[in-house]
Amino acid sequence: MVEQELKQYLKRHYPKENESCEWKEFKSLKHSFSGAAGNDIISYVSAIANMEGGHLVIGVEDNTLDIIGIENFNHHTAQNIKLRILEKCTDLDSDNLTVEEVKTSDTNKIIWIFHIPKHLPRRPVYAHSKAWQRVEDSLVELRQDRKDTILREPLLVSDDWSAQIIPKATINDLDPNAIEKARIEYKDKNPKKASECDEWSNLEFLNKAKLTINGQITNTAILLLGKEESANLLLPSIAKISWILKNADNIEIDYEHFSTPFLLNTNKVFNKIRNLTYRYLADMTLFPTEIKTYEPYVIREALHNALAHQDYSLKGRISVVEKPDELIFTSLGSFLPGTIERVIEQDAPQEFYRNAFLAEAMVNLNMIDTIGSGIKRMFLEQKKRFFPLPDYDLSVHNKVTVRISGRIWDVKYTKLLMKATDLDLKTVILLDKVQKSKPLTDNEAKKLRKQKLIEGRKPNYYLSFEIAEKTKRDTDYIKQRGFKDKYYKDLIIEYISKRKNASKTEIDKLLLDILPSVLTDKQKANKIRNIIYAMSKKDETIINNGTTRNPKWQLKKR
Repeated sequence: MVEQELKQYLKRHYPKENESCEWKEFKSLKHSFSGAAGNDIISYVSAIANMEGGHLVIGVEDNTLDIIGIENFNHHTAQNIKLRILEKCTDLDSDNLTVEEVKTSDTNKIIWIFHIPKHLPRRPVYAHSKAWQRVEDSLVELRQDRKDTILREPLLVSDDWSAQIIPKATINDLDPNAIEKARIEYKDKNPKKASECDEWSNLEFLNKAKLTINGQITNTAILLLGKEESANLLLPSIAKISWILKNADNIEIDYEHFSTPFLLNTNKVFNKIRNLTYRYLADMTLFPTEIKTYEPYVIREALHNALAHQDYSLKGRISVVEKPDELIFTSLGSFLPGTIERVIEQDAPQEFYRNAFLAEAMVNLNMIDTIGSGIKRMFLEQKKRFFPLPDYDLSVHNKVTVRISGRIWDVKYTKLLMKATDLDLKTVILLDKVQKSKPLTDNEAKKLRKQKLIEGRKPNYYLSFEIAEKTKRDTDYIKQRGFKDKYYKDLIIEYISKRKNASKTEIDKLLLDILPSVLTDKQKANKIRNIIYAMSKKDETIINNGTTRNPKWQLKKR
């Protein structure tokens, strides 16, 4: 068609810009794919997909729809551009993304029309490691309310990877020992059905335990009960847990990989972890408290959660890294609840699951908590042991990392929990941030200040004197808060009176170790410089009989 006909065609089919339609010039390939986040093709693809899908027309002028044509695309075809989009956009429905190329017959101008599908169920589309949406004329990072809407969408059985049936699989692909173990766990979880469970055939049991569907083998059945060689039936998805042992220098010294059946093999992973005896002195006693480095429930919950919520379409494995003082669990897939605070605060079960069929089966086999409070219990178990709370790192897209500490970090924090047993979990979580030197929001700091639990200035907060008194750790408090300036000045005067003079190095050595521990080295140096300035210029108690570069401070004669 000629240029004028094409313009009229666009006006009929793509009449206005909105959240489902965008017109852009995008003459250059460089700026179209390597421009600033939120201002290139893949950002617009993400934004349109994260609503209801729609169209992106490039090679036309905004508002007028005048045909500009694309240039400098280095002979890339529409299909090549589609591949580039799929490389740079995460979780896009690749089967339904199409690119239409139209060339005017009279002016030889080319435009591309991208037909962008709606996001897949419960999977926002990401570009530049961020999910986008359109608000009026601007692209913004996906708002939490829209993200929540996407994550709460109803999931059809056909969309649930864990519920998908493997046509070629039979009950012979399942491990008999795993089936027997599944029966034991099912009866323990459902004692009222124990007697009738013994009468069921294996297929009847698998159906009732929600591992199979009408006798057909599902991905869930292979994951939990499949023979080791049956894991190939899940390809291209990977069913593997890697245990890796590292030393204090982060050097790998041992490893082992575990495949199906996970009902049996997660226990083997658990047994690889060296859960040694940890000793610490409780307050007001000379006898040490002895506990295991890790609470077994916390290990199993972290491991089974990784198994239940892994995004198997990402074709990755679960890893358990054991270091001298911590365990690190890593799984692929976004953290569906959004934040760990939301999980802790809610008193209801989780509203949605990535692998709903798998999660239900694991509940039936006593592997995860039936009411969805497993993560909260992990925090409570660590609190009860006076250990640092679990750390959830959600900063990397499509990856969840959980760190479990196997030692006490801050004795003040630990002794506080021993004394103040009435602190609620939310407050303990905030205090845990303080001991780990993690930033607090203004509201979080305000809450702790109101309870007189912290002192200091943003971002250098520390436990308050009230806590120091409770824990009989006044010296630690002084290390963080420091002394009044007069104390430091008196020390300098006493030192000079005995030594006749003092160099800069000697004064630094005298004061550095007793300055507030929350100060950086640079802040400590400034603090000492200000004290010396005050003593020499304002107080006039000392005088420099050396040089500016190499001062020699002496007491000033009165």
